[in-house]
Amino acid sequence: MKPTIPINKVFIIFLLLLSGSSIQAQFPLSTNQDKEQETEKIPDDPLGRRTPRGTVNGFIDAMAGLNYNRAARFLNFPVGISTQEEKEKIIQILQRLFDQKGNIEPYYAISNKPSGEIDDGINEDLEKIGSVKSEDGEKIDIFLEKYDDEEGYPIWLFSDETTRAISTLNTANPALIDQILPDSFKKYLWGGVPAGQWIIALVLLALSYFISLLIVSIIIFLLRKLWKKARHSPVSGIITTLKLPVKLYLAVWIFVSLSRNLELSIILRQKFSAITITVGIAAILILLWRLSDFIGKITQEKMVLRGNPAGVSIVLFLQRAAKIAIVAFGIIAILGAVGIDVTTGLAALGIGGIALALGAQKTIENFVGSVTLIADRPIRVGDFCKVGEVTGHIEKIGIRSTRIRTLDRTVVTIPNGAFSSDTIENYAHRDRFRFVSVLNFRYETSSDQLRFLLTELRKVLYAHPKVYEEPARIRFIGFGAHSLDLEVFAYLDARNYDEFLEIREDLMLRMMEVVDRSGTDFAFPSQTIYFGKDKGLSKEKSAEAEAEVENWKKEWEMPLPQFTREQIDALRNKSSYPPEGSSTGIEKSKT
Repeated sequence: MKPTIPINKVFIIFLLLLSGSSIQAQFPLSTNQDKEQETEKIPDDPLGRRTPRGTVNGFIDAMAGLNYNRAARFLNFPVGISTQEEKEKIIQILQRLFDQKGNIEPYYAISNKPSGEIDDGINEDLEKIGSVKSEDGEKIDIFLEKYDDEEGYPIWLFSDETTRAISTLNTANPALIDQILPDSFKKYLWGGVPAGQWIIALVLLALSYFISLLIVSIIIFLLRKLWKKARHSPVSGIITTLKLPVKLYLAVWIFVSLSRNLELSIILRQKFSAITITVGIAAILILLWRLSDFIGKITQEKMVLRGNPAGVSIVLFLQRAAKIAIVAFGIIAILGAVGIDVTTGLAALGIGGIALALGAQKTIENFVGSVTLIADRPIRVGDFCKVGEVTGHIEKIGIRSTRIRTLDRTVVTIPNGAFSSDTIENYAHRDRFRFVSVLNFRYETSSDQLRFLLTELRKVLYAHPKVYEEPARIRFIGFGAHSLDLEVFAYLDARNYDEFLEIREDLMLRMMEVVDRSGTDFAFPSQTIYFGKDKGLSKEKSAEAEAEVENWKKEWEMPLPQFTREQIDALRNKSSYPPEGSSTGIEKSKT
């Protein structure tokens, strides 16, 4: 097998594609550089309103501090609302609407760029950060809009359309949690939220986990009770793998649903949003971690059963690499969830990945080559094969190289990168052995003797139980420099090379007997000058062979140019193998 593209080149291209976005982040186009330079020139806003995320954070902090005067500076009020009392009233309405089944996007999902999220499908000067519901169930989206401050620099405020829509809503009914909590739990505030709500939130956390644990346990119990496969591997392993991640994720979903339906303060819910998202990410990471363990264990067991220790090494390496990737992904995801910018870190990882790929090119080439050998399995330990110019038995397939024991009993070590890209001829996978031989007969041999030889030698092939019928043949192929040439071609049914040699030996001995009966003999491969008398050819045997051929002609039974189907069927398995007198034949007859 010869891939048209070297494996190491493909792997490096793959790494380049993966890190392409990181490269762009590190070395952006000139247009992006200009925009970043413009952004760097924008002075900081004292209230942090340069980005949508900064505006939301500042507004939540102002409400938590009960500083409505400061909170008002995050809203763009419509014309006609100018007094501080009117502004505070609208802010309190907005806060109550957020508390009563409203929601604000998690901080990580809100843009932290002065330009906002340009490709979100809405006006580039608008940014959706959440929604609220009126008492009649009407959903109202909450938008931030980009404005210019007194110095002409951009700031993000709650849009005047949002403020106008909020000001018309009625919020006379208190939140459900306020109706439940006794007054003593509402007196003391912590972070702008009654202490009772903090207690309720902690109780909900524990309750959510307990409910999740109960639901998952019941489902697993029913599965094992009603489905027999759930009690045994691998299904039981899958259930164990999914148990904890599903439990955590379900607990997060239950907590978010309960806190929203109980109408806990939006301030408290936003504080807990980072925790719930972190737990959700942790659930996914635990799931990926456990899946890597489960898949790795199953794969290793299969490799051991197949007698492939090199495959076990590859699986362990890939399993460790997957876990490192899971940890790296988890750190980046959690940092992003709590609002830490990881763009620079990703860019550094991208450049580092490229440097690593280029520096470890040969190592990567050999590793990918070993993975290819394990996946495609063109060879196995113990196979007799030819790789390039090296012939021998495969002794070991390692992560970096493969060892071959040659016929001279030396050991050749070939890097897997070169091994997998070279031509591999595996003799262990052949389904039959080819038997080819050219028989050279003396020129004194008559045509009838040749016919006798062709017929009787074909009988030897057709009658032998270890010779495949198709394409067994013997043909007169030409006049050699010193001989008349007959070619023998057949495929032999042998389990290994040693058995092939045994069968070939038996066939050649039987052919010698046929040649002896024909009255002719094998030709000498070179010119010979005879001094003295030799026995010459047997006139009696020659006459007998010619008489038998003449008889075939008279009876219309001469099997030339080929045997008929009836003649072949009559000859099948007529020869005894092992031959009569063989010690192997005696042992078989005894058994």
